[in-house]
Amino acid sequence: MPLCPKCAQQISADTLVCPACHALVQGARFEQLSAEADRLERKRRPQQSLAMWNQALALVPSDSEHAEWIRQHMAELASQPQPDPSNSKSKWARRLAPLAPFAAAAAKAKTFLFAVLKLKFLLSLAAFIALYWAIWGPKFGIGFAVLILVHEMGHFIDVKRRGLPAEMPVFLPGLGAYVKWQALGVSTETRSAVALAGPLAGWIASMVCLALWWKTGDSLWAALARAGAWLNVLNLIPVWILDGGSAANALDRTQRVLLMSVGVALWVALGQLMFLLVAAGAAFRIFTKDLPQKPSYPIAAYYMAVLVCLGLVLHAVPGSALPVR
Repeated sequence: MPLCPKCAQQISADTLVCPACHALVQGARFEQLSAEADRLERKRRPQQSLAMWNQALALVPSDSEHAEWIRQHMAELASQPQPDPSNSKSKWARRLAPLAPFAAAAAKAKTFLFAVLKLKFLLSLAAFIALYWAIWGPKFGIGFAVLILVHEMGHFIDVKRRGLPAEMPVFLPGLGAYVKWQALGVSTETRSAVALAGPLAGWIASMVCLALWWKTGDSLWAALARAGAWLNVLNLIPVWILDGGSAANALDRTQRVLLMSVGVALWVALGQLMFLLVAAGAAFRIFTKDLPQKPSYPIAAYYMAVLVCLGLVLHAVPGSALPVR
């Protein structure tokens, strides 16, 4: 009998989801097909994309949310108008050809606006900004909310580039934000990479603020750079539902020991208590029973690199993590 690629449980040949670990048996193939379908769709080849999605659909349970999303997406692709080769050299086509890039840009803009202008996203973001505006004033409040938005968009973009369904971020004032996406059958390594994409985007945003501080000397940018770096280090503590908790699922015991050592080293070098909390979380995860069947060395390197880069931002910007109004 075949074995589940994730937990090595014996399964029948026609099983789609492992009854023991609930992973897609053909998870790796599904990711490959969905990524190729997404690539073909971006290249404006809907028929070829449909063929890829149809193959991917056969690898997930027909009654799952993921299957329902694929069917709806295939229906949208099928409804798109197809070019008529017989009219490709018509007089009007030749005349309007120079405007094609503008038409394509307008279509993309419409799609983007349609995605962004979702009521749940806008209302939650507005409430989020209002809270931090009231606490720290308009400039820092809006900047802080934008830093969190960039972090969440890091997750969103990483999910979408893999051809997987995701919703725009939802913000919880005073608590944080999240991106809802369908992770059925997605490998532990992919989930960990998506988790780390948020802190990576957050580091990039902090670096932009740092560069603006160096250029302008305005302390607002210094405060935002430090707050962004601090927030993303907090998110990398490898426990609970934090991004670090998801990322650590791809690390074996040795890699978790190394992560703990990096956290301690950064704490000693920078004097930032937050890195000691990262080390403590990693120490706790050394003894948990959630070690992966196959650890990921790229994820381990990714995790520690982002942690070190955030440490460099904190080292470059003096002051406290968040301003006191």
